[in-house]
Amino acid sequence: MERKQQSEKVKPSGWLKPVALRKLTGRYLAHQEGLPHLPVPPLHQTLDRYLLALQPIISEEEWTHTKGLVDEFRKPGGVGERLQKGLERRARKTENWLSDWWLKTAYLEYRLPVVVHSSPGVVLPKQDFVDQQGQLRFAAKLIEGILDFKAMIDNETLPVEYLGGKPLCMNQYYQIFSSCRIPGPKHDSVVNYAKGKKPPLHITVVHNFQFFELDVYSSDGSPLTTDQIFIQLEKIWNTSLQTNKEPIGILTTNHRNSWAKAYNHLIKDKTNKESVRSIEKSIFTVCLDSPIPRVSDDIYKSRMAAQMLHGGGSRWNSGNRWFDKTLQFIVAEDGSCGLVYEHAPSEGPPIVALLDHIVEYTKKPELVRSPMIPLPMPKKLRFNITPEIKNDIEKAKQNLNIMVQDLDIKVMVFHHFGKNFPKLEKISPDAFIQMALQLAYYRMYGQVCATYESASLRMFRLGRTDTIRSASVDSLKFVQAMDNPNKQDQEKVELLRRATQAHRAYTDMAIKGNAIDRHLLGMKLQAIEDLVSMPELFMDTAYAVAMHFNLSTSQVPAKTDCVMCFGPVVPDGYGVCYNPMDDHINFAMSAYNSCAETNAARLAHYLEKALLDMRLLLQSTPKSKL
Repeated sequence: MERKQQSEKVKPSGWLKPVALRKLTGRYLAHQEGLPHLPVPPLHQTLDRYLLALQPIISEEEWTHTKGLVDEFRKPGGVGERLQKGLERRARKTENWLSDWWLKTAYLEYRLPVVVHSSPGVVLPKQDFVDQQGQLRFAAKLIEGILDFKAMIDNETLPVEYLGGKPLCMNQYYQIFSSCRIPGPKHDSVVNYAKGKKPPLHITVVHNFQFFELDVYSSDGSPLTTDQIFIQLEKIWNTSLQTNKEPIGILTTNHRNSWAKAYNHLIKDKTNKESVRSIEKSIFTVCLDSPIPRVSDDIYKSRMAAQMLHGGGSRWNSGNRWFDKTLQFIVAEDGSCGLVYEHAPSEGPPIVALLDHIVEYTKKPELVRSPMIPLPMPKKLRFNITPEIKNDIEKAKQNLNIMVQDLDIKVMVFHHFGKNFPKLEKISPDAFIQMALQLAYYRMYGQVCATYESASLRMFRLGRTDTIRSASVDSLKFVQAMDNPNKQDQEKVELLRRATQAHRAYTDMAIKGNAIDRHLLGMKLQAIEDLVSMPELFMDTAYAVAMHFNLSTSQVPAKTDCVMCFGPVVPDGYGVCYNPMDDHINFAMSAYNSCAETNAARLAHYLEKALLDMRLLLQSTPKSKL
């Protein structure tokens, strides 16, 4: 009964009441086929908006030069129109003109390690267990919760999500289980075993760098209960107490080309190949981590974010991972927990929806004591380590430890107010936070920078993301006025409101498929596909500046009091992720220590001040009688 109630608690959206116990074959496809196709925006609209987006971030001189290139590009019968027609043709022939290209360029062809550079982590609230028993009991309950969510995917009873009254594409949910990234010499691939004739029935559990295959369904097809999983986890724990094992998983942290070579060395051996396949096929991975050195409460969350992103280095838990696995849940002995996910199959929101479900599930009391049928010993995955592989592991360790040392990450809980305050002021909370970031950056550097905020394209079939460019003409006017003693507060408030409204308008435009970044990328890729020479527009320094995102940001709201985190996308930039709760905001910001100009704690300090100054400005200025 428990499982059925769980599915009915979620507000059923649309035409079918979700009942996880009843299979509703074909519901998912019917829903997907009802979604609109991603449009190709009009050429002139994108080019006008591109010029507008460049204004705050380049000099007038550069802008005039670029305007000339844009005018050339948009001439009737010119190169722009030709590429636009190519894109429109592609849109007619495919389910989504962008999705394959995006998967390749943003993820599979990207050669830097997935660790830090691509895979986001999530820090969950600290649990109250402090020992191995508590750790395994929590991990068991967590596994049961994940399988409960998976049942809704398998039965196609997952409630359809809506944004502004429009149904969203649910495809990403169908990509996150039983999938894995596979390294290749020039580009990677993603395999998904959920769709096969025999979908996997096991998960991977890692402890002390040792991998196990754990079956999580009984012979009648029902998932194991928490009690049964707990017993199996104890068996795993007790057969992996040695702490001197080679951290084979560390290979997955390397540069993709190096890992592709090492992968081929590794799977030459039949035993290794079987072990690797078992990991790749598994539904997801659970990492039972060793505790890390105790730290003071104020830096605890930042340390946890680092653990989730990279595992702390080769001496700690980085070998206790298989970073190519789409989903890895991390549970440590000291109550810390979270996850890290490989970004190619999915954006943050589906991952967070899964997390919200699991966290609620783990709070529920145990209803059934399971009959104790003896269960088989979980299978230990064996690896034969040749000198060549040992060498690959050593190199991966060195590279990873440099990366770990380089990542500067800070989690800040801003406790003065949450999304309720901007809402009272009739301002979009996301726009308010983005303007605070613009103000913080401007105060630190005396200029604004190209800023990336991800916008969901899930209103469209197979939609992923486009870019909200938060640095705008209006945001620049606001940040310049904010500390100008010659400006009246009333005018500053007007500029702040105008900047947040412009941000809101850009957001609405982006989620409707009318932003500029993916369209520009599409024309660039179309030129490559057509084997024509690269248009000047894309060789221009202004384009490089526009694509150099010193601020890469993402709002990932959750019901759970958690925060997602990711690394910067450029060497001299910041990665900023936030979860606005009613009365506080969780922020995670990252930078690289190798860049002297950036500092995550300093950004956190300036951001806190910006948020408070903006609140004060709004509170101390009488509302105009509009």
